[in-house]
Order: sequence, then structure tokens, then C-alpha cells
Amino acid sequence: MEELINLFRDFDGLKLLGGVALLIYGIKTMGDSLQTLAGDNMRRWLASLTGTPLRGVCAGALVTVIIQSSSATTVMLVSFVHVGLMNLSQAFSVIMGANIGTTITAQFMAFNIQKYSIIAAVVGVYLFTFGKNTRQKQTGAGLIGFALLFVGMDMMKEAMVFLRGHREFFTKYSSPLAGLIAGAVVTMCVQASAATVGLTMVMASEGLITIDFAIAIILGDNIGTTITAVLASIGGNRAGKQAAAAHVMFNVIGAMIMMIFLPYYARLITLTSSDIARQVANSHSLFNIMNTVIFLPFINPYTRLIQWLVPYAKDETEASEQETKYLDWHLLDVSPAAGVDAVRKEMVHLGGIALGMMKTCRTIVLERDWEIIPEVVATEGIINKMTDNIVKYATRVGQRVHDPDLSKLLNSCVNGVGDIERIGDHGENIAEMGSIMDERKLEFSDKAAAECKEMFDTVIEAVEKSIRALEAENPELAEEARTLEKKTDEMERELRARHIERLNSGKCRPEVGVVFIDLLSNLERVADHANNIALIVRDIQMVHNKQAVI
Repeated sequence: MEELINLFRDFDGLKLLGGVALLIYGIKTMGDSLQTLAGDNMRRWLASLTGTPLRGVCAGALVTVIIQSSSATTVMLVSFVHVGLMNLSQAFSVIMGANIGTTITAQFMAFNIQKYSIIAAVVGVYLFTFGKNTRQKQTGAGLIGFALLFVGMDMMKEAMVFLRGHREFFTKYSSPLAGLIAGAVVTMCVQASAATVGLTMVMASEGLITIDFAIAIILGDNIGTTITAVLASIGGNRAGKQAAAAHVMFNVIGAMIMMIFLPYYARLITLTSSDIARQVANSHSLFNIMNTVIFLPFINPYTRLIQWLVPYAKDETEASEQETKYLDWHLLDVSPAAGVDAVRKEMVHLGGIALGMMKTCRTIVLERDWEIIPEVVATEGIINKMTDNIVKYATRVGQRVHDPDLSKLLNSCVNGVGDIERIGDHGENIAEMGSIMDERKLEFSDKAAAECKEMFDTVIEAVEKSIRALEAENPELAEEARTLEKKTDEMERELRARHIERLNSGKCRPEVGVVFIDLLSNLERVADHANNIALIVRDIQMVHNKQAVI
């Protein structure tokens, strides 16, 4: 007890905590600015995380370097698996890459470039204050965050100078197991693995701990960082829990293997550099690289093991297709770009429901199947409810988006959701016309029925192509949808004129004619909304081209 009292008598805890806080804030500021600078590229990278295992590893490393947090990347992956955007094997390959990507921050911190960080701070403040556009201001914010990394490291070093006279205390209690536990606990508490790594570097640089003990802390840090994924999986479905479990077991198994060979691993690390801070950073990087190399060939057996350990319950069912699928609220706190893409994917999902509704309307009118009219009315209510949920989610995403291009895409998507909601309204109108035809025993002539079928088929094709174009971000498909919309305009005018001729010649009953004209009008409006949806793809393409030029 007396040793402990003497140890902390002159301890400047406030300065240490301040250093840790600045370090964490600097990392977050860098990550936020890098995400904004990446703009729509970030959204596209997130959307293409699926692929071969090696591609997943590379994508995970790249995204994590941008976000500056493997925990944030893993939270996104848990969300993606939860909503069905990727399977467990794909997510696990990205998790391995995220573990590698997060070590880049440690490598930065190991450089002795404090004097250059001052220059970064000065340039950063100038750009952030006087920058003429968002990119300049965000570049400035990133440089400020970079400088804060080293300010935080310096503060931690100053707070620990007094401990140099108490090295025997650390020698006495620095067993590898204690280091492992300490690293895990600290990282779980601060939920920022880089802070634990930075603290370990400072302690090692001051000679307070040996490289063996430092490596044990880093191994514990890798275990502790999985807590964020575990927390994100709470309340999610079984697939999300499996992704979190895959992350936990991956890091735990790797740490246990390395603990067994710790003396040999420490000896290997000392060969990589003469600077102990660099050795700590290298141990962090090399561990995650080696762990990935070990697990990469066994992704499929490993994920099957996870699925066996965390199985689906017998009574666990998938969410209805007519409920929002992609609006995972965890994404809002880790990546605005992921949130924007979730809105786009949910719009595609909603569009598919509206498309199915229009096909049902065609069956009602052309096949006189009056019994399915309530189905259309119920679907319209579902579309309204989903639209409200998407708009609420998009509003929250918009509060976090700082990149003007992403903001523009988000606004386009919200407008597109409104267009789909209006398609649902027109579908309900058509169903009501079916009710009128049923009640009054109205029937189209063979000629009118053929014209009606032609109009229905063209409009449904336009809606289908606009939704597919949006899903694939395909400008050619979007242009085809717009061409079909122009065709429906011409058809509406021509068919209306023909039907008026039939009315004037007495070949058609007036009450049937009113229904037919209303039907044409509603279908033409549906095609207009399909055209608006296709225009969103043009907006996306314009942003892509702009990002490519930049």
C-alpha cells in the first residue's frame, strides 16, 4: 500500500487524462475529415465491400484507415450483416482488414515528428479558418486532428515523467497476463484502441515497461476493441450477433496463440527497430497481419463454426419484405456515407414494393380480379409507413453529412422516396377504379382493354428500369426508363384521343370512358415519377465524375 501511495503522490492524473482525450479527439477529427474528403467515393467503397476474401481484407483496411477506427468499421459490418447486405464470410474478411487498417494510426504515432505537427497545426488552422470551400476546411480539420495526436502524446509523456523513479514497481507487477488484462480493460473503458496503444508507447519510451509487457498490453487491446461490435449486436438479429462473435473469437484466438509464443514474438519485434515506440507499433501491425494470414485460408470453416456456435433459433424468422431493411441506426454514429447508402438501398427496396403493387393493379383491371383490391390498399399503407421511417432516418443522416456531394445525393434520394410514395397513391387510385368497375359492372371493350394493357406494360417497364438503374447506379438503364416515360406521354395523348372518338361515336359507355381516362392519367403520372427516380442516377453519375476529376 505504501508503494502505491508513493507512486501516485505526484501523479498528474489530469494531464494524463487530457492527453488521452486529445489523442482520441485528434483521431476522430482526422477520421471525420477524411470521410468528408472521400465524399461519395466513401459511399461507393462501403457499397462494394463484398467480394473475394482478399478484396474484403483490402477494402476493410482502406475504409478503416479513412474512418480511423476498426471499431467503427466493425459496427458497420455488424449492421450490414444484420440487414442482409453481406454474408458472414464476406464480413469476416473485411473485419480482418479492419484490424490491419487500424494499426496505421499507431505507426503514425511512433514517428518522432512533433516539430512537424506544429506546422500541421498552423496550416490546419489557417485552412479551417480561411478556407474558401468545404474541401479546404476539411483538409484543415484533418491537419489539426493530426497535430492533436502528438500534442496528446506529449501530454501523456509529461504526466508520466515522475514514474521514472518507480520502475521497480512496474517490474514487480508487470507479468504478461497482467498486461493482457490491463490492455483489454482499458480499451473496453475508453473504446479507442489507439489510445491504449499510445499510452503503451509512452510507458515503454519512459522505460517503465519491457517490450514483453508492452506486447501483452497490445494483445489485450485487440481483445478489448471487440466490445464495440458486441454492444452494436445487442438487439440485432442472429446474423449480426454472429458477425460480432466472429470478431471476438478472431482476436481472442490470435491473442492466445501469440501469448504462448510471447518470448519468441518479442524477440522478433526487437529486430524490426531500435526504437521501442516503433517496436510497440510494429507489434500491433505484425500481430494483425499474421493473424489474418493464419485465418484467411480458413474463412469458410471458421464462419461455419461461428454459425454452429451462435445458431438461429427455431422460431426466429426473417423480417417481412414489406418492412424497412437497411435503416440501421448504428450507422449514424460511425459513417454518414454508410447512412446515405442505406437510404438509397431502402429506396430501392421501397421501389420494389411499389413495382409489385403496380403489377397487382394490372391484374385487377385487366383480369377483373376484384378480390385482390384490399391487397393494394394495404400495400399503399405500408409504403406510407416506410416512407415516414425513411424520411426520419434521412433527416438524422443529413444532420451528420458535411460533404456537399453526399448531401445532394441524400436530398435526391429523399425526393425519390417521395416519388415512390406517390406511385403508391396512384396505385391506390387505380384499385379504387377497379372497385367502381366491380360495383357498376363496367367492362372495357376489347380495343380499350388492349390499349390499357399496352399502357400498363410500358409504365411498369419504366418503373422497373428506373429502380434497377438506381440499384446498379446504371445511367444507361436510367436513360431507357426516361425514354419509356416520353413514350407514355405520347401514348396517353393518343389513347385519350382514340377513346374520345369512341365515346363520340357511341361505341363506349360514358361511365366506362371516365374510368378509362382516369386510368390513363394515373398511369401517365406513375411514369413521370419513374422518370424522376431515373434522374437520381444522373445526379449520382455527376458526383462520380466530379470525384474522379478531384
